Amino acid sequence: MFKVLMICAVFGIAVASPLSPSGLARLSGAGHRPVPHPVPHPVPHPAPHHVSGDDAHAEEIVRSDDVRADGFKVVWETSNHINEERDGNEHGDIHGSYSWISPEGEKIAITYVADENGYQPHGDHLPTPPPIPVEIQRSLEWIASHPPAPEHHGHH
Repeated sequence: MFKVLMICAVFGIAVASPLSPSGLARLSGAGHRPVPHPVPHPVPHPAPHHVSGDDAHAEEIVRSDDVRADGFKVVWETSNHINEERDGNEHGDIHGSYSWISPEGEKIAITYVADENGYQPHGDHLPTPPPIPVEIQRSLEWIASHPPAPEHHGHH
């Protein structure tokens, strides 16, 4: 008997729900109408302007994954001149490099270290900060050579 009561309760809640067709008809004051469902439309993703036919059909021509107890080494190259090489050790330190050909036909090469100090990339094409002005550098050196005196907190 309890099962029948539970089934009737669930059925009653489902029919009374404003999301059911009969609940929507009661809310709108009209007869039963089909509920419109949104139709998904594909979102176009234009290819970057620098993608050539070679890029779109690039294939992996070299792949080497060497995983050892003391680290790993990965070497990877595609037919459109994208290269990557990285070595990692058991401490989580990674040294690597990657390169590709820019849309202007220039080879872009990055070397990096990723360790306890974070990701540290290096490459001729990466922006660099301007030099520290001489006055600021002198101030920093003076501050470093004249540390503040230790503060003494006495009791009153």
